[in-house]
Amino acid sequence: MSAAAAAAAASSSSSFVSVCKLLPARLTRFFARYPPGSSNDVRRNPFKPTVHPATGKWHNPVYSLRRQAELFKLARKYGVEELLPPSKKSSAEREAARARREARGLRVRGHKEERTLKARIEVRRAAMERMPKLIEEWKRRGHGRGWKEWPSGKAQF
Repeated sequence: MSAAAAAAAASSSSSFVSVCKLLPARLTRFFARYPPGSSNDVRRNPFKPTVHPATGKWHNPVYSLRRQAELFKLARKYGVEELLPPSKKSSAEREAARARREARGLRVRGHKEERTLKARIEVRRAAMERMPKLIEEWKRRGHGRGWKEWPSGKAQF
């Protein structure tokens, strides 16, 4: 290793140390256990399930999705999100998923009252337009005497 490369490595590690001193303990512990440069290897990514080399059995990720989300929120708050290993919870992955949903044209389902709001408002508007005629008929017929069908307060969709 040349002297310049050694100096660059020392300065980068000292800059990581100075940045880590400003971070909360949870992020500091994560970066101590999984330094930023080493997590690009698939086997060292604590956010992905791994296969044990001897037994061939799958092991769950070290960090659950909930803990990953908490780590990414903290890292985003302190501006070090790009130092974390790739995960479903990263901003880049979330934006890519949002773009894929928008490209397919999927909308958020929403609550039933939100989905039927336009139809209900239209029915209400039409009823309000017919209201003067209904009032006239009410007065003319003797305040409801002789009506075959009483107007319902319920809108039919």
